[in-house]
Amino acid sequence: MIVCGIVGYIGTRLAVPVLLEGLKKLEYRGYDSAGIAVIEDGELVLNRSVGKLHMLEGKINGDAHQGHVGIGHTRWATHGRPSDRNSHPHTDCTGKIAVVHNGIIENFLELKEWLEENGHVFQSETDTEVLPHLVEHFHQGDLLRAVEQMVSKVRGSYATVVLSEDHPGTLVAARKDNPLIVGLGEGEYFFASDIPAIINYTRKIMVLEDGEIAVLTAEGVKVYKNGSPVEKEIQLITWDTKAAEKGGYPHFMIKEINEQPRALRDILTGRIAPDFSGVDLQEVSLTAEQIKNIRKIAVVACGTAYHAGIVGKYVMEKMLRIPVEVDIASEFRYRNPLIDAHTLTVIISQSGETADTLAALKEAKARGSRVVAITNVVGSSIAREAHDVVYTWAGPEIAVASTKAYITQLLGIYLLTLFLGKELGRIPAGEMTDILHHLYQLPKQAQDILDHLNEQLNKMAEIFNQWEDTFFVGRGLDYAVALEGSLKLKEISYVHAEAYAAGELKHGTLALIVKDVPVLALCTQPDVFEKTVSNIKEIKAREAHVIGVAFEGNKEIGKSVDEVIYIPETLPLLAPVLTVIPLQMLAYYASVHRGCDVDQPRNLAKSVTVE
Repeated sequence: MIVCGIVGYIGTRLAVPVLLEGLKKLEYRGYDSAGIAVIEDGELVLNRSVGKLHMLEGKINGDAHQGHVGIGHTRWATHGRPSDRNSHPHTDCTGKIAVVHNGIIENFLELKEWLEENGHVFQSETDTEVLPHLVEHFHQGDLLRAVEQMVSKVRGSYATVVLSEDHPGTLVAARKDNPLIVGLGEGEYFFASDIPAIINYTRKIMVLEDGEIAVLTAEGVKVYKNGSPVEKEIQLITWDTKAAEKGGYPHFMIKEINEQPRALRDILTGRIAPDFSGVDLQEVSLTAEQIKNIRKIAVVACGTAYHAGIVGKYVMEKMLRIPVEVDIASEFRYRNPLIDAHTLTVIISQSGETADTLAALKEAKARGSRVVAITNVVGSSIAREAHDVVYTWAGPEIAVASTKAYITQLLGIYLLTLFLGKELGRIPAGEMTDILHHLYQLPKQAQDILDHLNEQLNKMAEIFNQWEDTFFVGRGLDYAVALEGSLKLKEISYVHAEAYAAGELKHGTLALIVKDVPVLALCTQPDVFEKTVSNIKEIKAREAHVIGVAFEGNKEIGKSVDEVIYIPETLPLLAPVLTVIPLQMLAYYASVHRGCDVDQPRNLAKSVTVE
């Protein structure tokens, strides 16, 4: 999955400075390599470099690049580690066609084999490289037609722009499930994956929709869908540059919360069998014999990733019937853990560079354990050290408080569990299909939460202006999510928050419950619902203000709490994916109401690379 920066330009200016400036405006999204391609004196000229943009600029220095049409890209690695040859743009066999791409080509292996059988030679490890070769294969003098045929062969998601030496005055772009906009200037036109790239040149844009193909020339823009012209609305952007980097949102955190439906779609893309019969994790090379020899699973992580691991314990033990231990990485090495060749160690880290987690990984390997990493960053230290990697494909996360990384880590755990469960024969076919059907619905349900609960949660969060203490309670998977909700609130709003297993209240915690203190009670697990309600009644007897979180249609919870946050109904096993979203939003709005620095809370860093 590539979810970073695209810029395209055609006009009277020199293309290279426009492309480089546009890519710099997209640096906030995170990237590991960059490249540009321009048409100069009738020939396609390509420059690519691993590392930051100054490395690319160093390669371009001394090369005048007088061309007026070109494309550029900053890459966040997925298929293939960061390197010059894996950087975009990618070219065809002739070197006359260049393509940049955000997204994932699900059937790229199938397409690559077919293209190789037809004589095409590949230079990179990426899925994107099939695109220029497909354009080359279908090109018969009409670039638009070749791109139409290219996308007809592709399964997956894409925002892609094509540049051809044979059509030096044209750029062609296509979009499905990844954002792409057209900028309209005075005698010049732009493609970009996000508004900041072009806001210094124009504020007039068109937003391409799924299935649309756009053609840019010096004369203007034409948009097509299913071969027919489309009339597009021109929108005027009124944001300033700083706001544009956040997509018009006031903070990166709320932007990333709103990106979660897309992130959920991305991690599921290509990994669920079309008939919902199983999970395809090609990146996990565990053999059937190795899986059958697993006697214990050790999950190791820090912070938010550790909370994802606690969800994993409930899920894995329930579905696999294998004992699971969850360790904080900083404690793992120092307790002489009982890890051996019959232990599967699951390492979870957003950055792939967390020092304690990396050290725990090495300790597990030294004891003979097989290691599977769940991480967001290709080529990271943890990804290199692990035997197998399940990438979360969440894209860069700028805010210190993790949101979309956590939610995709949960999906990574579910996918790994289903993969192992099918191999072990411990998940009946009907149950597998049911779970996968419900997984497939999660992106839409997450969007429903964002669309319908925003105003309610913003208003609810005002209660945190009056209190310096808050409690989160739940049982089973609800308790696991309560831990994450508590962490979100305290790390960005500085409200003291604690999460407790609801049954533990009578063992001392009730002493902290006073009149009107906020308590979040999670109630999505039917097998312990009545028990949780009994605990809520104990809390209400002390006159606390209780906010319940439950599935739509649950009328009973409203009889025991002061307010209810209703989320779309899913399988109780999958509830954590949806339950956490309103807790993230409450934390965000609490931070805003209290005047805190949402994206960079005091004393915290995004990636902890020291012990």
